[in-house]
Formats: sequence, C-alpha cells, structure tokens
Amino acid sequence: MIVLAPPYVSDILRASVERQGLAVLDTPEARALCGDELKYADAKTFAAGLGRRLYTNSESTLQDVFELFGHTDIPRMAHACKDKVRFRELTAAIFRDYWFTSGSLDELESMDADTLRFPLVVKPARGFFSMGVHCVDTAEDWLPVLEKLRTEIAAFNANYPADVVDAGRFIVEQAIDGDEYAMDVYWDNDGNAVLLNILKHIFASGDDVGDRLYLTSPEIIEAHLERFTRVMQDIGDACGFRNYPSHIEVRVDRDGNVLPIEANPLRFAGWCVADITAHAWGFDPYEYYFQDRRPDWPSILAPRRGKTYSMVVADLPSSVDRNAIRSVDWDGIERLFENVLEFRRIDYREFPVLAFIFAETSQENLPALHQIVREDFTKYLK
Repeated sequence: MIVLAPPYVSDILRASVERQGLAVLDTPEARALCGDELKYADAKTFAAGLGRRLYTNSESTLQDVFELFGHTDIPRMAHACKDKVRFRELTAAIFRDYWFTSGSLDELESMDADTLRFPLVVKPARGFFSMGVHCVDTAEDWLPVLEKLRTEIAAFNANYPADVVDAGRFIVEQAIDGDEYAMDVYWDNDGNAVLLNILKHIFASGDDVGDRLYLTSPEIIEAHLERFTRVMQDIGDACGFRNYPSHIEVRVDRDGNVLPIEANPLRFAGWCVADITAHAWGFDPYEYYFQDRRPDWPSILAPRRGKTYSMVVADLPSSVDRNAIRSVDWDGIERLFENVLEFRRIDYREFPVLAFIFAETSQENLPALHQIVREDFTKYLK
C-alpha cells in the first residue's frame, strides 16, 4: 500500500505502483499527480486493508499516516526516524561516544557556548532536504548561526507542515569528519536489513551542506555493502524496525567508524531520487521492497564496471528572483554530462530547483563530473 503526495511522483514510481497493483490512498493530490488509473482506496478501506508493508513518497503525508494507522506499529517506527533526537536516543547504545543535545531556539540561545563541543552541526529535529542545517566551527559563531536560523523559521513554516520540518525544536550534535554516504534500505518481516543502493555524497567544501551531487558505482557498492549492512542491522534492532523502508545517511570517519547522520521515515531518497537505483542497477527499488526481494549484487555489478552513476540537483541560490526567469538553457545544462539517463525538469517558480539529472559517466570523465558541485546554474538563465 502506498500514499502519494506532492512535491513529486516520478514516472518510474507511478509505473511501479500501477504494475504492482498497489492500493493508493485516494486523495485529490494523488489524483492530480497520477491521474485516475491507479488502484485508489478511500481512507476507511485503505486503513482496513493494510497488509504487511506501507510506503509514502513524501513526508507531508505523515500526519495522514499517523491518523490512519495509529492502531499499528507504523507511527512508532516513523517517529523513531523522523524525530532526530529520538533516533539518537534509540541508537545511543550503538554509538556510545557520539555527543548530542537538543532544545528550542530560545533554549539554545541560553546555552553557554563554552560547554558545547565544536565543531558541531545544528538542525531542526524534524527536517528535510538539508533545510536549516548549519555547521558551527567555534563558540564565536554560535549566536550568529542561531540568529540566522530565526530568519529561516518563517520560510519553513510557510512551505512545509510541522510533520516535515519542525522549526521550533533543534538537535545539536558533534560534526563528523569523513566521507558521507546515503542508502535506501528496508527491514523485512524478521527485521533483516536489505540495502538497495549506496550513494556517495560529494561536497564542494568542508562547510557545504547541499544535496547537489550523489554518486554510485560497483566500487562504492563493493567497498561498503557488508559493513553498512551490519550497521543498518544494528540500527534496525535498536529501533525495532519490521517491514519498514528508510533513507539513511551516514559518515565514515578517519578510523573507519560508521556513524549515522539521520534516518528518514517510510520512504527512500526524497523527490523520487531513489529512481537512481533503476537507472544504475536495472531493478525497481519499490518493487524489491514490496515483494521482499534482495539484489543479487555480484551479477548486477559485473556488467557495469568502469561506470559511475550520478544524481545531480541543478539548484538555484535564494538570491535569484525565480519569477523573473524568462527561459532556461536546458541543452546547455544537459551538455555538462557524458550520458544523460533522465533529465527531470522541475517547476522552478515553485521550488528553487531547475532539474534533477541522472547520468552515466565513464572513468575518464569523473573529474568533470565532480566539478558539478561548483557549477553556477544561474548562467543558464535568461
């Protein structure tokens, strides 16, 4: 069963829902995004017919999910991911040396900065798409960052419900120095973790918190599959996950320790970025979750050696007046890539994003791909 909602339902997800005959919660938003051809069920029928597995493409649906399935274990599992403080508390026994605290913005401002452990990261306890995430290097930077957060709260509340972004409560946690990875994972009926993809998150600099470039390749999967699966198993055991999907981000420090950054509830990568699994590895991640299937990684990876698969967000800075854009040089953006697998245009007047681009790149062109993190996409605007 699946709940579909804005901001985006991809063609791949829609086709998967139709092919599998999944029951879709009947809402005006779902019909506007997907048409009338899916297998819709009203709220009463949907709630009564819950099988073993549920998925939602957007965290804006969480309140509906909680109301429909409050009698099940789904809200508990979702809260364990969505509430970053709760997630840290549940997994504290696994990551014993990891420091964090939390509070409202007023409470953070009253804290003695000399008692905090810098460098650190501050972000909404409930967040999405790197919104409100700030790195703080020194005690002198603490109050200026909190002041900046105050100016962002109004925008959060105007664009996203509290179930997606809670701009009134924050988590403060130690910064983790190391490579960042994101993975789509589900736990089966017995609580066994099944990884469906591993993406390496590429940053422009040490203080960059953007989501512009993610990569996957046979080398990335092979290097991390075993130990990441062990960590996901530990997290699933601590949180009591069963028949449950999540998108989880981790960092690997200099000593090889894997530390989670955050977990996202009841979904894989947002904005249907999980489609990169279909582009890169040739299997449907949504189908694998619903049908309890596991990737045969050796046979999947063998014919794809020498290739790297990427997802790029062609984003726009907040300084751009998006209503003043008259045209976009789409061809110019596409020429940045060796082999575009999907070029997904986004309504940039509604969101500060021009497109999501899925691409395939050969080894010799990887340096050019890495430069995408510094690309100025405003030069493609008129």
